[in-house]
Amino acid sequence: MDDFDFYTGSWNVACRRLETLFEGCDTWYEFTGTSTCRPIFGGGGNIEEIHFPTLGNSGFALRLFDVERKEWSIHWAGSRTGLLEPPVVGTFAEGRGDFYGDDTHDGKPIKVHLSWSDITGTSARWEQEFSLDEGRTWESNWVMEFTRA
Repeated sequence: MDDFDFYTGSWNVACRRLETLFEGCDTWYEFTGTSTCRPIFGGGGNIEEIHFPTLGNSGFALRLFDVERKEWSIHWAGSRTGLLEPPVVGTFAEGRGDFYGDDTHDGKPIKVHLSWSDITGTSARWEQEFSLDEGRTWESNWVMEFTRA
């Protein structure tokens, strides 16, 4: 249940996102953000608010640990839509967290993979990948490098 303990606190975030998805694009745009995370349920979950000032938007994540299944669910909402996205679910092993789920992009069903890696007391890496072919191939489309504020 303590997998996300490292994330409690305030962070500076260096972000890069793929400009166009599923078109073989290799152009990324970069921007910065700030994130604050606090635990809930005695460590059985956390809430995060992240701001991207140059983009003029923000996001909210709710992470909950399923005690019976021994896995995390991560729920995301962005200020652009105000909608809670479908969750991704997964676990940590050997210092890396991998989370999978189903969603849509431009009306097409996709698989989603989020990973947390390179975790230290002062830094961490988050990456998002999408798949159009049931997870046979993945396209990385968003990377965030976190450093403790």
